[in-house]
Amino acid sequence: MLDKYKILSDNDPILGKFISMIGELDLKKIQDYYSSLLRSIIGQQLSAKAAATIFGRFTQLTNGNFTPSKILSLPDEEIRGIGISYPKIKYMKDLSQKVLDKEIDFDTLDQLDNQNVIAALTNVKGIGKWTAEMFLIFSLGRENVLSLLDVGLQRGAKWLYNSTDEKILEIKGQNWEPYQSIVSLYLWEAVNRSLVTTYKSFDDYIQTIESEIYK
Repeated sequence: MLDKYKILSDNDPILGKFISMIGELDLKKIQDYYSSLLRSIIGQQLSAKAAATIFGRFTQLTNGNFTPSKILSLPDEEIRGIGISYPKIKYMKDLSQKVLDKEIDFDTLDQLDNQNVIAALTNVKGIGKWTAEMFLIFSLGRENVLSLLDVGLQRGAKWLYNSTDEKILEIKGQNWEPYQSIVSLYLWEAVNRSLVTTYKSFDDYIQTIESEIYK
């Protein structure tokens, strides 16, 4: 059986060239589903650095005891005191109550298909489709998820294909099945390495590297 990187490279030569330059990237799963969702809620509309800081405070507040009962027992004012907004506190407690009531059952969630996982999670206040898609990728390890509304993925796709088409992610994404999540890692990597801000396009990146080599 051909490996996923060869399949992606054969289906999309431009992507294939980028993969060869970056190297193999693979999913790293977060095993604790509950804390993963708590972290997602806390991190909404925050920079990665700010989210990590506040989640660190939350870990100290709970002594790392991430259980629904513990979260529900904490006074809202105490959680607010570490920088978590009241709406997010409401979302965290709604998630916790639904886990206790087995409306969200982590023991069976990974047996559902993608759409049913999204449907289950978006029943929780404050969890939208994007958060559910990130859970599919980084907690359940689903390899064929493409979050079309993710700004980082949109930027990465426009950069990689030197395109201004607002639908380029959706158009190119059809070539990436059944490994859309793996491609997402590469598009995010282009953003994380500041390639999309340093170089006008992937072509510009290649030309710059080649000009350095042949000086």
